[in-house]
Amino acid sequence: MNGKPRWGIVGTGGIARSFARDLVLDGHTLTAVGSRSQHTADGFAGEFGAPTAHPSYEALAADPNVDIVYVATPHPMHHDNAALMLRSGKHVLVEKPFTINAAEARDLVELAKENSLVILEAMWTRWLPDMVRIREIIASGVLGDVRAMHADHSQLLPADPAHRINAPELGGGALLDLGVYPASFASQLFGVPETVQAAATPTPTGVDAHVGALLSYPSGAIATFQAASTMRGPNTATVTGTLGRIEIDAVWYTPTSFRVYDSSNALTESYQRPEITGRGMQFQAREMEDLVRRGQLSSDVLPTDETVAIMDTLDRIRGLIGVRYPGE
Repeated sequence: MNGKPRWGIVGTGGIARSFARDLVLDGHTLTAVGSRSQHTADGFAGEFGAPTAHPSYEALAADPNVDIVYVATPHPMHHDNAALMLRSGKHVLVEKPFTINAAEARDLVELAKENSLVILEAMWTRWLPDMVRIREIIASGVLGDVRAMHADHSQLLPADPAHRINAPELGGGALLDLGVYPASFASQLFGVPETVQAAATPTPTGVDAHVGALLSYPSGAIATFQAASTMRGPNTATVTGTLGRIEIDAVWYTPTSFRVYDSSNALTESYQRPEITGRGMQFQAREMEDLVRRGQLSSDVLPTDETVAIMDTLDRIRGLIGVRYPGE
């Protein structure tokens, strides 16, 4: 690869459009898009200035002018789509949840290693300026021993049984779509949970409409979160330590503001929402390109082993709430 990495995008839905918009605004090179129809591919390519529109994912995989592929298809397709790209020599950024389950995640990570290619989960939150600052604060020790996290990710989404959030065949349910954010945040703070407790309310289609989880860790820390597709929650988060806490404003996993308090409840830092161009998905693209340039196969901020561990935690929660997907 010479010069700037050239991007391809698999899928043309809402998340693909958000990413493409930020990618182009941030000055990255979008070369091609792959869809299941020429018409859809042409429309997407025209909107975002991609010179090539492929009528199939296989055609995109075979495109010699593409270095990195962003996989933005529905959850159950992530594994096969990413594997196709890896076998074709492409580095891959995979939309969250990384896969349907941990077994699929392990398979992709091993495949990437075998081919000496970068694979990264598109948990865009990790690279936002506010989250970078939060990591700095925690690392400084100002919060003392971090002992607790609580986060809410609740949205009022369509109740239509055919909508992807409610469809088992599309990997529906609040946990994989929404709960992956707080599960990933807990992993970033505390690592792999020792125990997992969970409860959920099902949709008529059999996936989770509302799920709550309590995770405990060998250190004694506890993380709690809820995710729901049937109600609008505060969408805030709190990280608490023995010497202070961070209160993150809505929507906590997007570019936002937060405040730091010490143990006497005195305000010690007030962080204002960062002024950025677009939604903020460009920061993960920068990380991906940096990894490719350095020849580093796994990110320090979100290592592949951690991505697999997060999927394993989600598997454990699904086991407790009784959600299984077709083919599992």
